[in-house]
Amino acid sequence: MTKQINDRIIIHDIGEMNEYVSALRRNGNSIGLVPTMGALHEGHLSLVRRAAAESDAVIVSIFVNPIQFDDPADLTAYPRTLDTDAEQAFGAGACVVFAPNAEQMYPDGFSTFVDMTGISEILCGASRKSHFRGVLTVVAKLFGIGLPDFAYFGEKDAQQLILVQKMVYDLCLNVRIIGCPTVREEDGLAMSSRNSRLSGEERIAARSLYDALTEAKNSFVSGEKDTEVLRDTILDIIGSEPLARIEYAEIVDPRNLKTPEYAREGDLLMLAVHFGATRLIDNLRL
Repeated sequence: MTKQINDRIIIHDIGEMNEYVSALRRNGNSIGLVPTMGALHEGHLSLVRRAAAESDAVIVSIFVNPIQFDDPADLTAYPRTLDTDAEQAFGAGACVVFAPNAEQMYPDGFSTFVDMTGISEILCGASRKSHFRGVLTVVAKLFGIGLPDFAYFGEKDAQQLILVQKMVYDLCLNVRIIGCPTVREEDGLAMSSRNSRLSGEERIAARSLYDALTEAKNSFVSGEKDTEVLRDTILDIIGSEPLARIEYAEIVDPRNLKTPEYAREGDLLMLAVHFGATRLIDNLRL
């Protein structure tokens, strides 16, 4: 593996990024890409470290993607901490941070999007109508800019990961998608940039997500296979929290995101729950 990588830098311009990637390719370096929207936490950094262990050069993109937000207020509120994020990314093994602005990514006249029907329209897609269109479009653009051999995504965003894998398959894109385990706080809450928006009481109530998923998984291991029973277990535990508002809780086959009558090993327990103005998602694999 080639170890001579250019000095750590932050690149904002797509043209400069193209030149940087071309130089990496000429020198025979394999490239790992970690797409993020910034506000990095240990979950993101675990992806960067995995990429650094498997690739010669690691690109971390930091771009708050406006076209995946259905709520303008949510876009405005999203934290932007580029300097801190870049320092953390470099410390975890990145050799370059790509941080374009919206004008670079979506110049005047931009009108090409990646749409996926079916599995993008359920679960998170049912309430966030344009979300996955925005996600898939920006990921496709980042693949075109970074030309990665490998791209790393967290399993916490299970539906997103499944859709990106399908996009790569459907469009014959030459990149391997690597799903990495969810990183959790000590009490089980999945790490997310949104956790910082929770009030003290909401943060305590949010523990119910992992508790519910774990209880349902334990029930499955003990022999319960009826998906309605497993779903009721999740609903009962989270429903006992007065601060929680459940958007969905489902048991699905990861191949098509449909709910079988009886759960099988490999199926996903998936949920989305609101605590005040903060929406959290999580999942566990049976």
